[in-house]
Amino acid sequence: MEETIRRKLAESLNPSVLEVVNESHLHAGHAGDDGSGETHFRVKVVSAAFSSMTRVEMQRLVYEILKMEMGIGIHALSINALAE
Repeated sequence: MEETIRRKLAESLNPSVLEVVNESHLHAGHAGDDGSGETHFRVKVVSAAFSSMTRVEMQRLVYEILKMEMGIGIHALSINALAE
């Protein structure tokens, strides 16, 4: 899942900074933990694609890009999106 997140955000946003951190181990046994170790992520993405967007619009775009993954495995996604 981590590699899929990285690939989809890189292809869609051409970011200058992209960090994807799997934090699933911090949530083991909690709600949303399916035991896969691939359910909770933190991302930081800096992209010129965000230049005319509000913070909410940036986050909505990231969620839209990862829509399929949100439906099949990602339980929690922390997003730090910034315009270049």
